[in-house]
Amino acid sequence: MIALRALGVAIGLLVIWQAAVLIFGPPSYILPSPADVFRALTERPDLWRIHAVTTLVETLIGLVTGTLLGAGLALLMAFLPPSRHILLPVMVVSQALPVFAIAPILVLWLGFGISSKVVMATVAIFFPVASTFYDGLQRTDPGLLDLAHLYGAAQVRQVTLLRLPSALPALVTGVRVAAVYAPIGALFGEWVGASSGLGYAMLQANGRAQIDVVFAALFLLAAMSILVRAAVDLVTRNLTPWMPESQK
Repeated sequence: MIALRALGVAIGLLVIWQAAVLIFGPPSYILPSPADVFRALTERPDLWRIHAVTTLVETLIGLVTGTLLGAGLALLMAFLPPSRHILLPVMVVSQALPVFAIAPILVLWLGFGISSKVVMATVAIFFPVASTFYDGLQRTDPGLLDLAHLYGAAQVRQVTLLRLPSALPALVTGVRVAAVYAPIGALFGEWVGASSGLGYAMLQANGRAQIDVVFAALFLLAAMSILVRAAVDLVTRNLTPWMPESQK
């Protein structure tokens, strides 16, 4: 459903865009028409395929690693409550630093390959996963926890049998948010240093004043983000079949 809604919004924006070009007539180097952007996309499809696949791979790997890292930190804080006094400040500080600010350091340490972009995407998304999942783990029904204490259930069993199932909807929410941020993290990494990818294509085109190519890269990035989000929705819907339909 989200893909269909996004398609409808995209068509509406294209109509407004074309109308603005026809009415105001801005120079093509300021605002190219949708036809100019489409021409830029179709002139070199093989090159766009390379750039798009590079960014998509970085995004997907970053999404998986960021989700695993965020979920792992949330579970660690749930299993070992004292650890949150250390981990929560570290998580907050990691998000207080702009992702773009640490990108040059990561590129310097990890090089111009895929590793620095994956780490950028991971840093950009692990916090929403960790924070939402941990919040869900803390919101387990107190009556169920009291019953578990009454029967002498260990902390591990309380987490795995009570807290974890009740927190899965919160984890799903965090992963859905992360799916939108993952391409942005990869893009930042490509802007700082890369040899391929949509961010690299945008940077090169901007230096040559090829604004239609910049818009083409933005279009592909937006389409990629929508597809990744739709794929995450499809997967997570099957993980939490008990969630209300309005929340899926």
